[in-house]
Amino acid sequence: MSILYKSTRGVDGVTVTASQAILQGLAKDGGLFVPTELPKLDVTLDELKDMSYQETAYAVMKQFLTDFTEEELKACIANAYDAKFDTEEIAPLVKTDKAYYLELFHGATIAFKDMALSILPHLMTTAAKKNNAKNEIVILTATSGDTGKAALAGFADVPGTKIIVFYPKNGVSPIQEKQMVTQKGDNTFVVGIHGNFDDAQSGVKAIFADKALAEEMDKAGFQFSSANSINIGRLVPQVVYYVYAYAKLYANGEIEKDEKINVVVPTGNFGNILAAYYAKQMGMPIDKLICASNDNKVLYDFFKTGCYDKNREFILTTSPSMDILISSNLERLVYKIAGNDAVKDVALMKSLNTDGSYEISEEMKAELADFYGNYASEAETAEEIAKVYGDTGYVLDTHTAVASAVYGKYVAETGDAKKAVIASTASPYKFTRSVMNAIDAEKYNAMGDFELVDELSVISGVAVPNAIEEIRNAEVRHNTVCDANEMQMIVKQFLGI
Repeated sequence: MSILYKSTRGVDGVTVTASQAILQGLAKDGGLFVPTELPKLDVTLDELKDMSYQETAYAVMKQFLTDFTEEELKACIANAYDAKFDTEEIAPLVKTDKAYYLELFHGATIAFKDMALSILPHLMTTAAKKNNAKNEIVILTATSGDTGKAALAGFADVPGTKIIVFYPKNGVSPIQEKQMVTQKGDNTFVVGIHGNFDDAQSGVKAIFADKALAEEMDKAGFQFSSANSINIGRLVPQVVYYVYAYAKLYANGEIEKDEKINVVVPTGNFGNILAAYYAKQMGMPIDKLICASNDNKVLYDFFKTGCYDKNREFILTTSPSMDILISSNLERLVYKIAGNDAVKDVALMKSLNTDGSYEISEEMKAELADFYGNYASEAETAEEIAKVYGDTGYVLDTHTAVASAVYGKYVAETGDAKKAVIASTASPYKFTRSVMNAIDAEKYNAMGDFELVDELSVISGVAVPNAIEEIRNAEVRHNTVCDANEMQMIVKQFLGI
């Protein structure tokens, strides 16, 4: 069966192939590409339980990317999930007395974004060949901390591409910033902006929507695409690890066949939990999708009230990758619960753009029964890190701690004791100061960033990842900083237009 893609705002009903959707990134009308129907898995759980991560990836992704040949897709998968990951299973599960933590941070940049961004460059360059793309592809990305480095690492020195990453200058951790500004590669460009992630993301979307700029780019031999999770080529690989996690629980005798589990995801831009929802729609026995927010709890309020309202204070937290008030991927879910009605979606997104808020109907609200939303405050996040470490010796990063704390609230509130998988989205090494201060602020507060790295290795028994070692003494290569309204000018300067 061939799966085509349409824009969430595509009132004209135009469809494109998977490879065309990946190449474009964002639809020309500003909408996000979604499959015309969500496919089902064509393998059984008994087959899945014996599959490697790479085999699982093929079983899932072939259902979405139907214009890629078997040879093309398997080559992309083999090139992505290789020795870049420091564990053979790619996404190991760690069992505690509370839940199963799905460690998604064993890739080159020690965050879950590696799971998709290690394959996106291969999907993108394959898509370019399939569609006879004549232009050089310019990856344009806003990051709240992790996507930027993972995208830079994925696209660095990939022929036929350039990559420009914008990040909030004072809105990421010191380790995250150093990872980005020391990035090598002649085709890479990193820019700090005065503002927050939403400013960076809105600026990128405005550049994508600028038709005059697109024409100028085309004449100069360039075309934009995205490495954010607005790109369907980013989202589809994320579905894989939820399928893999369930299959491994079954293979290891932790659950019975077809036993339902809950999935907990720390969420900012909504892509990671949307991937879990897609896994459920494909036929995986997932019950509740528990959406965990930090103090920027716009999603919690949405699930509670049906009103999405970004008109609030933007709070800088110790879980900066979730410091987001405009959750782009939520539009894909909103479109679906609106009955795949592009007209309704356009009206709601217009309201978000002009008024900063929108409210869904009671009928749409009823379609959100799969989801539960809650949040963890800064104090609760720190307490969770200390508690899990004290009880088990296992060290959580600040984002995983948000999810873990919210899961505790969910169980207390509902009494639902189903087994749960918590998406562990980053290594604690990315947020050493926040993590170590949560464990013992008095002891660790005066230490330098890399002293804390070494101390974390001592208390966790986990070796310092290569991603951290390589930036210890790395040269800063990117030091451009601009205002949000200067982003287009900076892009043109980098491209020599």
